[in-house]
Amino acid sequence: MDKKIVVIKCFISALIGLLIGFVIFQNKTTTSLEPLPAPEKSEGLRGVYDIDKNINEKTIDNYLGRSDVVYRDVRMLEDTATWENKGGERDLTGFVKGFEVIPYAYLTEFPQEYIDQKASENVSGLYEGSTLFRLDEEGNYIANYEESLSILEYIFPKDKVIFLMCGAGGYANFTKQMLGALGWDTTKIYNVGGYWNYEGKNAISTKVEGSDKCDFSKVPYHNIDFDRLTPIEE
Repeated sequence: MDKKIVVIKCFISALIGLLIGFVIFQNKTTTSLEPLPAPEKSEGLRGVYDIDKNINEKTIDNYLGRSDVVYRDVRMLEDTATWENKGGERDLTGFVKGFEVIPYAYLTEFPQEYIDQKASENVSGLYEGSTLFRLDEEGNYIANYEESLSILEYIFPKDKVIFLMCGAGGYANFTKQMLGALGWDTTKIYNVGGYWNYEGKNAISTKVEGSDKCDFSKVPYHNIDFDRLTPIEE
């Protein structure tokens, strides 16, 4: 038999072997993931904010790095609201490893009842700038830009489980409500609570040593450039 034919057959056999091995490895990797507990509300006030009972600030470290999950922190880098009046922070001084930041405030406007509630808690100055969606009088989400829904689908892929975190749980709760109203499966969305209560070992600090400033270059951030979007005319 021609040596060239033998070499080619050997090469093809080796390539097929590698492909089979890769497929088997991928299947093992996928099926080896432990099933997640179904979303379950916490008790008390945390339940009002729909913070999950099983996957939250105390347990999130056990669920990091999963290929079937996307991790989203919905705080602003520099929040305009006076969260310090409630024991919180305006700046994103840290985040949990693996989470990517996309501000809820850029997704849609705040409900008036939430604005009123925060005012009663001495928190003012909530963001009032451009948003992908707005709320109509019936509480429906209306797109402000032609690209609004496609941006949302890219950042929050429907074929993945979604873990949401913010400062205390409120922004994450609103994000889950919004996604559910726009067609996402909420049984695959978890409000894992607030970074301000995080007790794990995977915190990444953005604080600059010896300063009150933060280094946001460390933050995996989804920027929305509203100036480049196409407004929907009313």
